[in-house]
Amino acid sequence: MNNEHYEASDIQVLEGLEAVRKRPGMYIGTTSSRGLHHLVWEIVDNAIDEALAGYCDDIEIIINKDGSVTVKDDGRGIPVEVHPKTGLSTVETVYTVLHAGGKFGGGGYKVSGGLHGVGASVVNALSKWVEVTVYKHGKVHNIKFANGGKTTQPLTVVGECSEDRTGTTVSFMPDPEIFTETTEFDYDTLKTRARELAFLNKGLRIILMDDRDGQSDTFVYEGGIREFVSYVNRNKTPIHEDIIYVEGVENDISIEVAMQYNDGYNPTIYSFVNNIITPEGGTHEDGVKNSLTRIINNYAKQNKLVKDNDEPLSGEDVREGLSMIISAKVPEPQFEGQTKTKLGNSEVRKVAASVFASGFERFLLEHPNDAKIIIDKANTAARARVAAKRARELTRRKGGLEVSNFWGKLTDCSSNDATISEMFIVEGDSAAGSAVSGRDPITQAILPIRGKILNVEKARLDRVLANEEIRTMITALGTGIGEEFDIDKLRYYKIIIMTDADVDGAHIRTLLLTLFYRYFRPLIDGGHIYAAQPPLYSIKHGKNIKYVLDESERDKYLQTLPPNTKYEIGRMKGLGEMDPEELRETTMGINNRVLKQITMDDAMAADETFQLLMGEDVEPRRKFIEDNALNVLNLDI
Repeated sequence: MNNEHYEASDIQVLEGLEAVRKRPGMYIGTTSSRGLHHLVWEIVDNAIDEALAGYCDDIEIIINKDGSVTVKDDGRGIPVEVHPKTGLSTVETVYTVLHAGGKFGGGGYKVSGGLHGVGASVVNALSKWVEVTVYKHGKVHNIKFANGGKTTQPLTVVGECSEDRTGTTVSFMPDPEIFTETTEFDYDTLKTRARELAFLNKGLRIILMDDRDGQSDTFVYEGGIREFVSYVNRNKTPIHEDIIYVEGVENDISIEVAMQYNDGYNPTIYSFVNNIITPEGGTHEDGVKNSLTRIINNYAKQNKLVKDNDEPLSGEDVREGLSMIISAKVPEPQFEGQTKTKLGNSEVRKVAASVFASGFERFLLEHPNDAKIIIDKANTAARARVAAKRARELTRRKGGLEVSNFWGKLTDCSSNDATISEMFIVEGDSAAGSAVSGRDPITQAILPIRGKILNVEKARLDRVLANEEIRTMITALGTGIGEEFDIDKLRYYKIIIMTDADVDGAHIRTLLLTLFYRYFRPLIDGGHIYAAQPPLYSIKHGKNIKYVLDESERDKYLQTLPPNTKYEIGRMKGLGEMDPEELRETTMGINNRVLKQITMDDAMAADETFQLLMGEDVEPRRKFIEDNALNVLNLDI
């Protein structure tokens, strides 16, 4: 073995904020646009914690003309005294020492979203410069940092203010050496989260301004999460007028639930802990869901709204068409995983179940007409579930899949290794025929579909399973659907939607994405769904042929050609008109193709989009088209 030099001097010790700059992904997840915007929320979360403690009424978020961001709050202001452990001012300590904050006990905050005390210092570490101004004790205190968190001006009194004025103002400029993809903040991204925070903190005013173009929004909701439910249901049709609202506190754990049923089929449930969204749910969500099922079954039996010999309504039945917001405030939350996506505190389950049960039972007793409407919907869902169970039997795989190339049948690959296998979903018999001939038969399977599949946004699972092509797709995937879904049985690591680059192709792709989002969501979350990107143009010069995706790529490539080069630009044909070699070279071959991975950073926005574009309500869709029609540059792509 090669005995290389390895001694104490080879062990690197990163001091101060160096570790954050060295491994930023450990602290903000990514240095992409999502990580960039995360910086804003790290600072805003500190202001929200002041609001949760009862000391902050107004928060301003400003995108400045130079691209920096300023966050202002009227909370108590960061303490300015010298910290006994660091010998620095407390403000400098908070912004330069990891895990320094008022969130580790000692009476700073009973409830906090920013749990780790790293937010301020991480933002400082990843910024070109930071400036903090604190209004406290009748004085204006200012401190400045630059070049990844180095103090360039210690905390200094720069003026006076009224004794009753308190608060903190933080401005920062993201470091382009860290955020190499972009340092430009997106107004709509900030707007979505600012609105969400205002819903979750009733009465808190959040003002968002963009000094680059003058747009601004103010969010304040005295109704809190009741108004959140109204917002979620704005493009849906509620089946009862009153929004059900329950709140209570037990053992210092606060639970708030607001809910309303609509005439749709898909539940929309968002849960939060200390203002942090928990997309994977957790004990707070489990407690509420379990109580919902139990209370509805008990009420239905006691009031003879179900037959004595009927099976109990399932959780799936009672959640059909439900829009629900769950907000828990927990003093010491324990999240599963670094991403804080699931609450693990076992004691919260019991509190959530108890608080919700007492309030929901009272609502049903006081609103018998609404109760009957809700239970009638659940009974209809139960009948559909039984029908779906029978239909689901048809999708179970029995032995090997048939290998043929006629409609509705899969042309499978020979590999049994899911990690290297991929399935192309192709529209049209011509395209399917070319794809079968142009594929790699070892790793690439082809599933043809005829035209436009069922819009599952407007259908229950029983109708979904009655659709022959969707049943074939479920069989091919191998995962099952609904309660039986098991991602470990997925037969292909990549599911690739391959449609023409025109309006019809886009519609088919949207229908398929709606199916995957509503019934195979873990496939999107796991990064298994892709869209093939067939080229729009071919550029021929001499013996060379270059395929490009769009006009922008075409123009860039033409600029690279030597002057006076003769070339021909051809508009590419549809997939069905390409011969197998052309299809392999441009769209399917792993060395040349471009795949677009379907991701979902914001589940709430995705849910709204599918409901808006694919749901029953026509008017919101018409308004969306009218508002955005002028933004369409090329309808064919």
